[in-house]
Order: sequence, then structure tokens, then C-alpha cells
Amino acid sequence: MWPGNTADATSLIPVIDRLRKRFAIERVCIVADRGMIAEETIAELEARGLSYILGVRERSDRLARELILGDEAPFVPLVIARRDKDVDYEAEAVMLAERRYVVCRNLEEMKKDAASRAAILASLEKQLEKGDKALVGNKGYRRFLKAPEEGGFAIDSARAGEDAKFDGVFVLRANTDLSPLEAMICDKNLWRVERVFRTSKSLFETRPIFHKLDETIRGHASCSFLALVLKKELEDRVCALGKTFCWPETLFDLDSVTETEVEQDGKRFLLRTAPRAAASLALRAACVALPPTLRQMEAA
Repeated sequence: MWPGNTADATSLIPVIDRLRKRFAIERVCIVADRGMIAEETIAELEARGLSYILGVRERSDRLARELILGDEAPFVPLVIARRDKDVDYEAEAVMLAERRYVVCRNLEEMKKDAASRAAILASLEKQLEKGDKALVGNKGYRRFLKAPEEGGFAIDSARAGEDAKFDGVFVLRANTDLSPLEAMICDKNLWRVERVFRTSKSLFETRPIFHKLDETIRGHASCSFLALVLKKELEDRVCALGKTFCWPETLFDLDSVTETEVEQDGKRFLLRTAPRAAASLALRAACVALPPTLRQMEAA
């Protein structure tokens, strides 16, 4: 744990070195978001012989922009099952300037980005009819405007077409021998870790906590990490049964299992609700048996 003003890039390498030394870890692959893409950090990773999969700022990174705008290699498709629907992805690996990039596309986000840009352009056309002076200060409009030699501003069709190539795209820089789809899945698992940490904090009612001591900070992080480990173990056990695991649905179904105290003819009983499908599957995978649906309570 670091102070809030500590840069991720400068703090990452010392942590890796400590973990490798403490736990004798030989094979390491760093998967991190765009904040870790500093060239100094990558140089340190490569000097240590470590593998990495790092996010890239595809619009501001010059090589990434060239890669997206100029490469026309075919993508490899992949469908990832979600709770309510399947999501289509595709990925490809490209070498550029002796660097390995993985260009990924989320086809659902691709449609959303295209629809958003179309709405902006349609609104921009209406605004141009009223006058163009107020448009320059609008960042959403400004990126699609050009100033012709004569007259006012106009829509830059070439820039809009260039922007379309970024629809649903995210770029990774990697030095692993994983396939493009495997590298993409590793990166997508980052949001799963973050989501589990958020869910565990809500489940354990440990949020918000305003820490004052390093010991309580470490304890908070340890509890969150323990929740992640237990969730992963449960997921693996469910998959070993040949079933599909959905964490939000499992939490919802487990939360619905309740007991109610009832009294009849001077006797008191505990009446348990029947578990729903996801809860039953989780309990079965964890080898946990529920108490009987109805059981009599001992007299006080």
C-alpha cells in the first residue's frame, strides 16, 4: 500500500522484486493497465527477464495509432459468455518497430462508438446551420471540425473516417508467447479482479473505511485478497462440475436463503427457504450442506 500521490510506474518494480524474493517466484507475467506503460518501467521489466501484457493509450501513442490506422491483417474472433448475453471480441498480433502489439476489438462497443459518433455528427450539422463560433469550445464537436480556406467551419469527413477505426478498439503491448486471444483474456481478467474487490468490500461491509494505521490498511487489503482467492476457488470447483459460474447471480441467490422463526402449538421452529439454482450449485461445489428445511428449536 502506498500514499495516494505515488505513481504506479515507479512503485511497481520494487514490489515485483520483493515478491519474487520472498516467495521464490521464478516465472512472472505482469498484466497491468495503461498507467504502467512508461518506457522506463518496461525497460526494467525486460532487464529482469519478466513477461508483461500492458495496456496502451491507443489514440496518443504514435506507434499504436499507426498500427490501428495502417494495419489490415485479419482478426481472430472469440465469443465470451456473460450473464445476460454473449460478447463478441476479436484480436490480432502485429510486430511494429520490434515491439509486439495485440490489437483487440469489442464488437458490441464498436457499434456503440459508431452510434455515438453518428449522433455527434448529426447534431454538429444542425449546429453549423446556426453558426460555428460556439462549436470550437466543444471538445466533442471540435475533433470533427475543419476550417476551410473560405467561409466558416465544416465537418471533416476524413477525420471522422479515421476516428471510426478506433471503434471498440483497445491495444496491448506484450512480450509473451501467448496467442492474441490469450493475451486479451489475461487483460480482460483485470476488470474481474477489480470487480471482485469491490464486491467483497460490499459483502464484508468494509467500505468505506478511513484508515489511520498501516496495520489496518494491510488487514483491509488482506481481507479483500482473501475474498478474491475464495471466489476463484469456488469458480474453479463449479467449473470442475461442468457448470457455468456467475458470481453476481450466486451472491444474489445465496443472499435469498433465509430462516424464519415460527411458533405453533407452543412450539418454536426454524423454517428455511429453498435455495435457488445458483446457490444450490455453489453449496454443492463447496461441499456445504444446508440444515433441514424445518427444525424444532429447543425450549429456552
